[in-house]
Amino acid sequence: MRADLTERVLRGLYSAALYVLAPITVYHLIWRGFRQHAYFERWSERYASYPAVAANAPLWLHAVSVGEVNAAAPLVNRLLRDHPGLRLVVTTITPTGSERVQALWGDAVVHVYLPYDLPGAVGRFLDHFRPVLALIVETELWPNLLFGCRDRGIPTHILNARLSARSLRGYRVLAPLIRSALRSVRLVAAQSSEDGKRFVRLGAPATSVVVTGNLKFDMAPVDFDGFAKEFSNARGCNGPVWIAASTHEDEEAAVLEAHRALLKQYPDALMLWAPRHPERFRAVVQRAREAGLQVSTRSEHHWPKPDSQVFVIDTLGELGCFYACAQVAFVGGSLQPIGGHNLLEPAATGTAILTGHHLHNFADIAKRLREAEAMRVVEDAGQLSSGLLDLIADEAARARMSANARLLLDQGRGALERTIALIEPALPRV
Repeated sequence: MRADLTERVLRGLYSAALYVLAPITVYHLIWRGFRQHAYFERWSERYASYPAVAANAPLWLHAVSVGEVNAAAPLVNRLLRDHPGLRLVVTTITPTGSERVQALWGDAVVHVYLPYDLPGAVGRFLDHFRPVLALIVETELWPNLLFGCRDRGIPTHILNARLSARSLRGYRVLAPLIRSALRSVRLVAAQSSEDGKRFVRLGAPATSVVVTGNLKFDMAPVDFDGFAKEFSNARGCNGPVWIAASTHEDEEAAVLEAHRALLKQYPDALMLWAPRHPERFRAVVQRAREAGLQVSTRSEHHWPKPDSQVFVIDTLGELGCFYACAQVAFVGGSLQPIGGHNLLEPAATGTAILTGHHLHNFADIAKRLREAEAMRVVEDAGQLSSGLLDLIADEAARARMSANARLLLDQGRGALERTIALIEPALPRV
């Protein structure tokens, strides 16, 4: 009884704070909308306002943004293949995640934005779609959402679960509430044993935690050779090509510095530049032009021009294709304490990888890539420049890194089959 009373008090305080802060969500959407127009759209979904008629979707999967959608792709593809009559709703939080869902599955799934973690909004969302199973990808621990599923008898599984040491510390403020919510989770399918241990420390029952590996290792192989050949033919130049991918604003100066250093030795070098967030597309074009570089863009010119020194990839869903066009890939979010981004995508294309040392969001993958000598880590902008020059000049080193990465990918497969085996008994029957 004491635990129930404690939970009710904590939930009440948490929910009251969210309702007090709810007006801020409007300002947040407006602020983001000025940077990315899609945030001005579909506000009703963020507050779970839907048509009066319920839209039953027995299976619900949540993937916060592009990275999580890509991680879930092997699983969703298998579910759609093996259960063709199953109605699936996929939620994201970001518009880029929404666009990725639409690009991958179109009308084969229903997509809406996940509502804010307000009790009323959560209740309306669950009552509208009436899922009988909830699958949450990686690390989305919203207390009212988890409690709402528990109170309606909806089993919740956290798949491809990861929890960095930093995220674990970040949950301390809500630790008693999160601990109570996690007790209702039926399964935590962790990427690594360290992730699993952290979930247990956060409050998940040890009996519910299973290490399944990372679903990203099970990405279906994609042949980008045709795309890379078309890119090369259109460019009409044989100079070295590297890509600065998923970069953040504070990394942009370092990226430009590295490219200027490369151009001194290779005047016909080309940098492909794919900022992490769409609101930076125009900004990096302007920044490169202000640096005196010849710039073309995917949206305006389609392919780099022969005299292009920078080609900005201002589209979504094509990063893998352009990784295959580069000899070296710098993966951003790693020179500043963001925590890094997906390192397996360039590994899958055979591109030599450079990254900064802030990799806490992908600690297990980064460790394995380093131990396999499939990736190099730099500490700052100066090392990025020198590391890029070294790899561009050393074709043999790039070939070794590529071979090591492909071997690691092959050895890491299996998370999909292990995950399917665990969730299959709970899947709704149609």
